[in-house]
Amino acid sequence: MFLGWILVLIVDECIALSLGELASRYPTSAGPYYWSFQLAPPRFRTVLSFVTGWTWLIGNWTITLSVNFGFASLIAACVALYHPDFIIEPWQLLLIFYAICGITFLICAYGNRLLPAVDTACAAFTAVAILVTLICLSAKAEVGRNEVGETLGGYDTSLSGWGGFSFFIGVLPAAYTFSAIGMVSAMAEECDDPAVKLPRAIALCVPVGGVAGLFFIIPICATMPALEYILDAPVAQALPYIFAAVMGSPAGGLGLSILVLIITFFCSISITVAASRCTWAFARDKAIPVSRLWSRVDARRGVPIWALALTTVVQMLLGLINLGSSSAFLAFVSVGVISLAVSYAIPISISMWHRRREVNAARWTMGAKVGWVVNVIAVLWIVFETVLFSMPQVLPVDEVTMNYAIVVFMGFMVLSAVWYGVYARKVYAGPPESDGIKVER
Repeated sequence: MFLGWILVLIVDECIALSLGELASRYPTSAGPYYWSFQLAPPRFRTVLSFVTGWTWLIGNWTITLSVNFGFASLIAACVALYHPDFIIEPWQLLLIFYAICGITFLICAYGNRLLPAVDTACAAFTAVAILVTLICLSAKAEVGRNEVGETLGGYDTSLSGWGGFSFFIGVLPAAYTFSAIGMVSAMAEECDDPAVKLPRAIALCVPVGGVAGLFFIIPICATMPALEYILDAPVAQALPYIFAAVMGSPAGGLGLSILVLIITFFCSISITVAASRCTWAFARDKAIPVSRLWSRVDARRGVPIWALALTTVVQMLLGLINLGSSSAFLAFVSVGVISLAVSYAIPISISMWHRRREVNAARWTMGAKVGWVVNVIAVLWIVFETVLFSMPQVLPVDEVTMNYAIVVFMGFMVLSAVWYGVYARKVYAGPPESDGIKVER
């Protein structure tokens, strides 16, 4: 976890800086698919923009789904602290997930004007929660303290079946944490001077979150019980189990878990807002079915209410996968990361193909020499990350433990290709200039 976190901070900051340049040159809620349209040769720009847009949209939907489904799993794991023999049924977990989707929808739809205050409160609460967790885990350490070498660099090669490659399983949580940095671009039309503020926000996500994360990760790695016990954690959620073991009681574990649940709730609201704005932008450009409905904006509340509804319904439908596969959460996480990463790689690669001419002229840029190095690292990491998130976490693999991410991803892409061939190619001409409908925040 520690070394994986450091590695991901470096490579994901390269992605963030690369996206920051593009966001500065083309500050728009359309994000990556607008960048692809502007950068690509005229002959291919519409198709490349459409492909980028659909991967971007799929990534927004599924990464939001993974946050909300993970939230539901954490709640179930907290219940198991006091009832360790309780086995939650898939349908019960699905109902918790549906309740979260419904509550999040209502807050995003009717509390839109309060969301900036919610973001500020979330930042302050997260800092306090990290500090409280650090102090409590370090002070209690009921199961003992691990050696420094084990804390910072130890990993078990025997549990997953992957041998030495097990190290990269520790990279997965960190890579997931920073996978949604590009979603900040969806808020471009809701802030002033986006050509500067937007890339700055994207670039600061990784270092700010990364440093804060170290104060959370290191105490856990230093005090956690043996891995073979953690693997038996209820609902495959290790964190409440670790907290209870280290604090020495279910009450202590629940207290720290509630801090995480509150932060996750804040995250659920923010990421749902961003996903709905992405859906609205793509619908505005007539790239998804029934686009006239999804592109409507509630004039009184300044909210793309139908795009928000579509985002919520898609999540709830995909959540049904959990009824047939216990590895559904892994698929949701993986599809989200893969889709977002691919949508980042396409405009970055096109920009490199054209020798970075456009981004070198942006108000916020890394310059020619540094920019090339950063872009290359970003694309190489995305290629590896895509493979990594397509693989199952344990070997041998069966129909239950299989990672179905690539199946879900390709299924979406096939549907988008059919839609493009049947109808979208007749009406989708690419995204317009970013001077249209303003969505209030």
